[in-house]
Amino acid sequence: MIQPGMRWDPEIIAFCCNYCAHSAAALAGSKRMQYPAGVRIISTPCTGKLEMEHILEAFEKGIDGILIVGCLEGDCHFVEGNLRARKRTDRIRSILEEIGLGAERLKMVNISDVMASAFVQHMKEAMETIRTLGPNPLRIPEQKESAGRL
Repeated sequence: MIQPGMRWDPEIIAFCCNYCAHSAAALAGSKRMQYPAGVRIISTPCTGKLEMEHILEAFEKGIDGILIVGCLEGDCHFVEGNLRARKRTDRIRSILEEIGLGAERLKMVNISDVMASAFVQHMKEAMETIRTLGPNPLRIPEQKESAGRL
């Protein structure tokens, strides 16, 4: 829980495929569209290359939410990479629910390289969802204190 007088800014990682999602992020930047500052983009060759360990380790280290952004279904540059990522994401969401973190902390979306507005909208929605859920309960006390005071 956030203590009175504490300011908490959620930290979200967006794993973006190098083709569609990362291009949409770049397009959003070139159009000077803004999304929340607490989102860190990590480019991946394909969302299908993301392993469960990457995602679970990020939550273990205190990340509040993760968004996986891949190519449109049926349009993956690696044929079925985004379909593998979807199955993996669903499995991890089940695990997160079982251990009490909540499945809502992880989401996967699919966009094309020209969908800059959709990219920004997904980032804003992810931030709102995480703000509603509150900080990752696995965040160690030092991380909670360093979130800053009002």
